[in-house]
Amino acid sequence: MRTVTSSALVRQLVKFALVGGVGFVVDVTLFTTLRVTVLAPERLHEGPLIAKVISTLAAIAANWLGNRYWTFGPHRSTRSGAEALEFLAVSLLGLVVAVGCLWVSHYLLGYTSTLADNLSSNVVGLLLGSILRFALYRHWVYAPSRRNRIARPAPGQVAPGTAALPE
Repeated sequence: MRTVTSSALVRQLVKFALVGGVGFVVDVTLFTTLRVTVLAPERLHEGPLIAKVISTLAAIAANWLGNRYWTFGPHRSTRSGAEALEFLAVSLLGLVVAVGCLWVSHYLLGYTSTLADNLSSNVVGLLLGSILRFALYRHWVYAPSRRNRIARPAPGQVAPGTAALPE
């Protein structure tokens, strides 16, 4: 079993942060644009929440590409469909964290300015969601040891999707 060195973990964290930075720019730019225009709370009461969902989904798409091909590239699966669903599930969990922070701040605590909405969803929510996402991406979605357990049959067993040859 291969162990991860601390320098490899640091490199992976830096790559994750850089990919996340791109996603952050996509998220904040789209959220703020939607929040002050077509989804302004003056136009639509739930506008900030809808804007956050839309902006986060766009950021998830950008992050999928960066994390799959760069951050966790050596550990990605050949089962890209299953990996994409796992990535989406984890990302949607991060979305729930960010939207939850926004909901608490905007609707429960009454901080309704554009700045307050950005701080609650794109600072607090993003930080908490990023911690959760990195851990789950690393230990579930892109986990090399998990892939090895899935991909390699036990001695004497046939791999899933293959036929046994007659002896």
